[in-house]
Amino acid sequence: MDYKFSSDVSEDTMNQTSENKESKVYDQKPTPAFISASWAALFIGMISYCIGLWNADMFLNEKGYYFTILLFGLFSAVSVQKSVRDRLEGIPVTEIYYGISWFTTLTSILLLIIGLWNADLELSEKGFYGMSFTLSLFAAIAVQKNTRDKKYIESKGNA
Repeated sequence: MDYKFSSDVSEDTMNQTSENKESKVYDQKPTPAFISASWAALFIGMISYCIGLWNADMFLNEKGYYFTILLFGLFSAVSVQKSVRDRLEGIPVTEIYYGISWFTTLTSILLLIIGLWNADLELSEKGFYGMSFTLSLFAAIAVQKNTRDKKYIESKGNA
């Protein structure tokens, strides 16, 4: 077989590629059903996690640890979504902020895993905290995305 490698790319191809990137339009407004489902998932995940903590047979400092991880994870996940979206829309995002957003999101997940691994809890309780945490993070990203999509589309309609 004869393989041909070429590093030559025509200027027309490059111009078309950059035009496609610039002309990307975000005009798909999220449906009310998806917005409602996202908010419901966020509240269900957060409230379930907090009710689980409230009823848990743990010391107050342990409850504080898990509650702080939830807040830390939610903020970090929203920061990742915002950074990714800003970059997609051509809004400058520093590499350090982008990297820190990813690092803190992964750190919050790792801290929850380490905490649950070492906790004196039933396996079903550990699974409950893990799933409600995951639901909350996913829903926070969806809510932030929906809010941003809606605001972006409304601002384009008023312009």
